[in-house]
Amino acid sequence: MDAVADPPDAPRAAWSRRRILGWGGAAAAAVVAAGAGAVELSLHQVLPGRQEILRLDGSCSVPVPPARFQRPLGPTTSGMFVSRARNRTVAYTVAYPPGHAPGSLLPLIVVLHAYGADHTNALSGMTLGQAPALVVAGNPLPPVALVAADGGGGYWNPHPGDDPFAMVVDELLPRCRAAGLGRPPAGTGTLGISMGGYGALLLAEKRPDLFGAVAAISPAVWTSYPQARAANPGAYASAAAFASADVVTHAAALGPVAVRVASGVDDPFHGGVEALDSALPGGAEVEFSKGCHDEGFFAAQLPPSLAFLAAHLPGAG
Repeated sequence: MDAVADPPDAPRAAWSRRRILGWGGAAAAAVVAAGAGAVELSLHQVLPGRQEILRLDGSCSVPVPPARFQRPLGPTTSGMFVSRARNRTVAYTVAYPPGHAPGSLLPLIVVLHAYGADHTNALSGMTLGQAPALVVAGNPLPPVALVAADGGGGYWNPHPGDDPFAMVVDELLPRCRAAGLGRPPAGTGTLGISMGGYGALLLAEKRPDLFGAVAAISPAVWTSYPQARAANPGAYASAAAFASADVVTHAAALGPVAVRVASGVDDPFHGGVEALDSALPGGAEVEFSKGCHDEGFFAAQLPPSLAFLAAHLPGAG
């Protein structure tokens, strides 16, 4: 199938090595210009103050070339199921690669959405239906299906009466496998942005037997329960819940999993991702580069993350 350019709001970028870039004097000058009172508040605010200052300064700008997709796209199917784990009806969408359709036996990528999002907008710069048809560095993505489901705002870890983690593992994944997706020997990976990036790491740490590869873009990683609670009181049900779901503490469990993590150096979660980097097993691919916690960085890192997953899933070659 021919690859054609899509509109310029569907980005693509390739990163080949680990880079660490700081934010320097120009950003500091923008902070000073904001006034002394605003400076103190903005630099200590997780979002949006400091990010807005960096955005004005240009520190958040990253190159986002137009994405390219095979044509025609593969089909998508959507539906709902009653989730006992979440105690509600959950909506989901499955996207197939070009040349495939329901009934195809394919590797699977489970996509976890960010905070405030749902299964309809789990990706940045492209739709779920476009993603399996992506062309990265001139090469079509190997055939792989994607699925996304509504996980709520509880950071993909168990809460009383709402367990999105169990929903994915015990309900969504068996549903997909029954349809031929991610069924061994074909592999299953997981991908997420922000809250979803954290959730993807959590899934892979807790169930490396199910998820052979993980890609986390700008994962929302905190290093302590008080820090998490101050930023988002609903992220964890308790200190014990945080300890159980702390992806830094349990990073060694990712030993058998192919891991890719990308974080912008001006992302407010970057300190947590640096702690994660120090705890990850050898062989993990970590990208530290210019960027903030915003759509531009997310969209730029999505193509290489999808290519990484496809390259590490059995049956996608």
